Amino acid sequence: MSEAITLSTNERIPLWKKVIFGSGDWSIASFGTLRQIFYAIFLTDVVGLDARLASVAALLGVIWDAINDPLVGMLSDRLKSRWGRRRPFLLWFAIPYGLAFTLLWWAPPWQNQIALAITVSLAYMLSDTLQTFIFVPLYALTPEITLDYDERTSLTGYRMFFNLLASLITAVAAPVIVDMVLASGATQQQGYQIVSALFGGLAIIPILLIFFTIKERERSEEEIEQEQHTPFADVIRTTWQNVPFRFATGIYALNWITFDLVALVLPFYLTYWIAGGNLLAKSLGLPLESAVFAFLLVTSVLVLPFWVWLARKLGKRQAYMIGMSFWTVVLMVIFFIQPGQITIMLVLSVLAGLSVSTAHVLPDSIFPDVIEWDELRTGRRQEGIYYGVKNFIRKLTGAVAIFLGLQVLGWFGYQSPPEGVTQFTQLPSALMAMRVLIGPVGALMLIGAILMAWFYPLTRERHARIRQLLAKKKEQSSKH
Repeated sequence: MSEAITLSTNERIPLWKKVIFGSGDWSIASFGTLRQIFYAIFLTDVVGLDARLASVAALLGVIWDAINDPLVGMLSDRLKSRWGRRRPFLLWFAIPYGLAFTLLWWAPPWQNQIALAITVSLAYMLSDTLQTFIFVPLYALTPEITLDYDERTSLTGYRMFFNLLASLITAVAAPVIVDMVLASGATQQQGYQIVSALFGGLAIIPILLIFFTIKERERSEEEIEQEQHTPFADVIRTTWQNVPFRFATGIYALNWITFDLVALVLPFYLTYWIAGGNLLAKSLGLPLESAVFAFLLVTSVLVLPFWVWLARKLGKRQAYMIGMSFWTVVLMVIFFIQPGQITIMLVLSVLAGLSVSTAHVLPDSIFPDVIEWDELRTGRRQEGIYYGVKNFIRKLTGAVAIFLGLQVLGWFGYQSPPEGVTQFTQLPSALMAMRVLIGPVGALMLIGAILMAWFYPLTRERHARIRQLLAKKKEQSSKH
């Protein structure tokens, strides 16, 4: 491996560096996609947890998140080592993080529902903690790599290419592998264990590659001293006083809770509404959910360059509002699809993919711009704490989606199918709950995200002005 490369914040990022850094999102998305799409139905149909109890188990993990994400962020801001303050985490926790994939996909043999819920909660918390130790420091590298408004969008575009590629491969391959395992006479549990071990192993490689090739920028002694002596309470208070951060947080939360909720409900919706309860339904030779996600995510990957281009032309905020408006319409149309209309569902998957690409790239490209606003106000660069909060929000949306989705399904009479059956019909009330969650509820949250983007205050011009003021401030400081 060649010597680590320092990324200058005053020049365009070479293509190969964007590709290497972007590959880190393969590790994020393979973990996240498995959890977003399959974890809820795994808890109800494989572990055998009551839907409402399963949602509580996931929520308990997020309560722990409220503690560990900001703390890991602050720790990465203050760590001093010969490798920098972010990269050591990638080296130390890459392998444990990969192994953590399998923790979530173990079905305990207990018969007691409370014992099952406690075991699932502990597994969720442990795997989530290891995820935090990787991705808070990794994401905190983003604003250090480039200060350029548009280059950040480009960098995020490469990240989201790997994100969507991993999502596509995971979403399509996981049901296929589980079906193959079942056909060999093994169990669904064993199928999920094989899937998690495979993608967990592959997740380790990009993290270590980033450690060995991306070097952090040098910090002055004054910066280090200030970071070491700033109380945690003051850091949190000044973070919340960052107005663009509050709007960026609102966009991010509403954006991802919509995506997570749709991804969570979709396997239920496809199996029990579109396929009429046929648990082995196929389309184009694939399990139905694999075919739908393939159409959606292939489209998302293909149109990714378009959204990067549009954000450069119109600005991130405007491009995001266009994409989310289109997705809102698609979700409302999905509500009206009838059982058996698989072809229409595949067409709508393509249309949804146009906007899902936007949902991936633009909120993440907006977020780094809040760092310079904070630096201008406080004189400190606190990427770690900001990305700790961001990582917490990302995982919070997933847990809220699981909690909301499973609670609603449980209230409206969702029942786990008996083991070994291939045809199972849900109550009409449960079917209606699936349709409402994936359609009107998702659309309402997207409208909220659009409103947040409308009022987001950091345009390209304002961000450039902030950078000018920072440069002048540093120039004056160096003269003294």
